[in-house]
Amino acid sequence: MTSRMPPQGRLRGISRNAGSWLLDYRYAAIGQVRAALSRTRPDDFGTGDTTPVLILPGIYESWHFMRPLIDVLHEAGHPVHVVTLLQSNRRPIVESARIVAEHLCRQDLHDVVIVAHSKGGLIGKYLMSQLDPEARVTRMVAVSTPFSGSRYARYMPTPSLRDFAAKHPALLALSADERMNARVVSIFGRFDPHIPEGSSLPGAENVRIDTGGHFRILSHPETQRRVLAAVGRA
Repeated sequence: MTSRMPPQGRLRGISRNAGSWLLDYRYAAIGQVRAALSRTRPDDFGTGDTTPVLILPGIYESWHFMRPLIDVLHEAGHPVHVVTLLQSNRRPIVESARIVAEHLCRQDLHDVVIVAHSKGGLIGKYLMSQLDPEARVTRMVAVSTPFSGSRYARYMPTPSLRDFAAKHPALLALSADERMNARVVSIFGRFDPHIPEGSSLPGAENVRIDTGGHFRILSHPETQRRVLAAVGRA
């Protein structure tokens, strides 16, 4: 008689992923509280004499949420810039990309590397392919970005989240445009509770980190090492 119980290895994987999910939401909750209480200003990170970095957070995230990466980049000598007009990043991708493009021109930034999380990577890719005729952005490092969408998005309660559905026309068009993919480093974990499809991008440098989660990967030492290395190569 054949047992219907899943193999022991599969059970371990399910248990590990469930634990990653819980830890990820705990990390996100703590991160949002810290961001709300933070008194740091964008100007605190604008100094440095190496490659300039532009931070693009994910949806419902302010720039403060990406402090784990901002801190290590600034400590390594990179001037780090944020787009405060994005606020919590709830606008549609195209509108957000236009705001970022205007910021680049207004601040007269050149030879910039975008470091993005989640939705920020979609904004960055659209900016690079459609709104950067002067090639102010040289490359992008995207962490946990849903380049191919997420099957869960169609069930979300708000339009801003449903925009990430795999069959959304805007996302399909962005996915089909592969002109800038070679200038992208996509970093992701072994399990992402928000993006079961994963964050692998054809033609890009795809880096898999041995951790689970969509948010807490931002503070993983290997993620920080990879981000620093990718920015340093620009």
